Amino acid sequence: MAILVNLDVIMAKRKISAGELSDKIGITPANLSILKNNKAKAIRFSTLEEICRVLDCQPGDILEFKRKGE
Repeated sequence: MAILVNLDVIMAKRKISAGELSDKIGITPANLSILKNNKAKAIRFSTLEEICRVLDCQPGDILEFKRKGE
C-alpha cells in the first residue's frame, strides 16, 4: 500500500492507549486496530479530524505516502 498510517507512533508520543483513543474518537477498537495496522482501505475525514483533535496533530503526522518499491 502506498499510504502508510503511522498512528501508533503518534499514540506512543502522546501516551494514549488504543482503547482510550477509540473511546474519545467514537470508533470501535476493532476499527481502530484496522486503521493502525494499515489494513484500512479508506478513512472518513470526520474520523481523521477527531484523531487529529484528540492527538493534537496534523493529518500529515499520521499519514505518509510511500512510492511503491521504496
